[in-house]
Amino acid sequence: MTNEQASTSRWRAFWERGGWRKAVLVAAVYMALYLGVGWLIGKLWGGAITEGGPLGSAINVLLYLVLPIGIGAVIIVVFLLLSGLARRVFAVQPVRGRWWMWIAVAVVAYPIVLRLIGIDYASFAPGVVPLTLLAGVFIGVAEELVTRGAAVTLLRNAGHSELVVAVLSSTIFALMHTANAIGAGFTLTVLITIPYTFCFGICMYLVMRATGSIVWAIVAHALTDPTLFLSTGGIDTAAAGQQNGFLIIASTGNWTVILMGIVALFFIRGRADYGVTATRSSTAMTTGAFATPPDK
Repeated sequence: MTNEQASTSRWRAFWERGGWRKAVLVAAVYMALYLGVGWLIGKLWGGAITEGGPLGSAINVLLYLVLPIGIGAVIIVVFLLLSGLARRVFAVQPVRGRWWMWIAVAVVAYPIVLRLIGIDYASFAPGVVPLTLLAGVFIGVAEELVTRGAAVTLLRNAGHSELVVAVLSSTIFALMHTANAIGAGFTLTVLITIPYTFCFGICMYLVMRATGSIVWAIVAHALTDPTLFLSTGGIDTAAAGQQNGFLIIASTGNWTVILMGIVALFFIRGRADYGVTATRSSTAMTTGAFATPPDK
């Protein structure tokens, strides 16, 4: 084995062992890079930004959302490939979903459908809507791969129960959104966003478990954020202007997500036991004992 191969092997072995500290580390490094890219973009092209906030013009959406989050999405994908975590992140879920988890799919889906119908697309400047939808794709990829991807896998690798996996990965997801206070400060809307994003994280975990794949959590997230932005006219802002019936009903989705996220904590069970199972299997091979199967 060459030095380069040995180094790669040690690097992958480090992540294979998992642990909550590594999950936090991945999220922290991702956020630092994401915010750093946003700062650099502001320095280089900030003069092109117009009034009206992130959705004020197509160039605003491009500079505020598409570029920094798009680069962030590329960064996390590259990390998953280099660390060897991608195989488990994109594999079929190792813990079988339960029928009640499909309720979370419905809870997340109905506001998306209503917003898609009720958004006043003509009220936005040319290019804002398609670029916001593109930004949503990048948000779904980046944030899901950091939390339901890397964090969940690292926590499972360490042998944590699925309840701990769901809670810790959703806590990391919620803490990532405290970055929204930069510039605006901890407004009431931003403060409310933190518990909401925790519960939304639980729902995304349930979507992943119910469907058996992180891909559907990415799709659900990729549709949730841009439709929410477009229906309220901004990011972490209350809805501006007259709301039609579709958007009024869709707004109840915030509360159903919170309710679902809280109630689900009493029912999440199971254990993937990636790390524990690997250890037991290794022991069994050397001692002749049989490994105890994980509780699924």
